[in-house]
Amino acid sequence: MNSVIEKLAEIEAAAEAVVERAGEQKAEIEKELQEKRDAFDRDVAARTKKELDLIRREREEKMEALLLEQREKNQSVIEELEREYADNHSAYAGSILQKIIEV
Repeated sequence: MNSVIEKLAEIEAAAEAVVERAGEQKAEIEKELQEKRDAFDRDVAARTKKELDLIRREREEKMEALLLEQREKNQSVIEELEREYADNHSAYAGSILQKIIEV
């Protein structure tokens, strides 16, 4: 009878050791999975930041190009108006004076 009780005690001790080891392995696996999730999250965040930075840079370059183009167009219009005024300011003044005199 004692040998059966001893065997049962050995089996119970072995079962407890298996359960304890399984718990340890579970904790190790959970830790490993958490580390992998954290690494994945860092990687995704870094790639997302890199892509957003690229998009921002491209958008800023495009905006600068559009602004430069608009400035050039505006400048050419201003220069044309200045040339026209320089060439015709006497005629404009005469026309204005003529209209004033007519009234």
